[in-house]
Amino acid sequence: MSTDIRTPVPTVYGDYAKKYEATWKAQIELIQKKFGSAIEEIRWPSTYPTDVPIIYASRGAIIGVLQELKEGSETNYDFLADITATDEEIEPRFEVVYNLASLASGARIRVKVRVRDGEDVPTATVLWTGANWAEREVWDMFGVKFSGHPDLRRILMDERWQGHPLRKDYPLRGYQIFPDTQPIHVELLKD
Repeated sequence: MSTDIRTPVPTVYGDYAKKYEATWKAQIELIQKKFGSAIEEIRWPSTYPTDVPIIYASRGAIIGVLQELKEGSETNYDFLADITATDEEIEPRFEVVYNLASLASGARIRVKVRVRDGEDVPTATVLWTGANWAEREVWDMFGVKFSGHPDLRRILMDERWQGHPLRKDYPLRGYQIFPDTQPIHVELLKD
């Protein structure tokens, strides 16, 4: 039996594409109408191997798009499930990925922004305080900075670590050994 990557995998939630197709079309049409050319591309589950639509927004419009998806009466994607990134190795090198969910309807959607090496992305902490740690993880692993972030510092790696280990140009055996633990910053332990 051969398997095609585009064959939907059944889940306990059913087939997202069939269940939410009409909803997604109406929502994305609304987003495209409101943001125009700031929406660079749309990828649909019917034509691209993905489980939910992917909206590619420009860097300058990303917060507006996320805010509309979160607060819009027609969208209501009130839950930021995750922020991550991918290193594409070509410019624009990174894609910052926002996975959103609507707690009311159960629908999910993905928003991406393409970022060149060295460019900043506006922080989503203005919309979701929970974006704080996820953005710190993206910074720590990929080196993508978030402008306006309240506390952009390493979260997983030792603060003395050089580089960002999930970048594809990071050496496969890029070990760094420290003879002692990193210093404790007591000011961070206070309320």
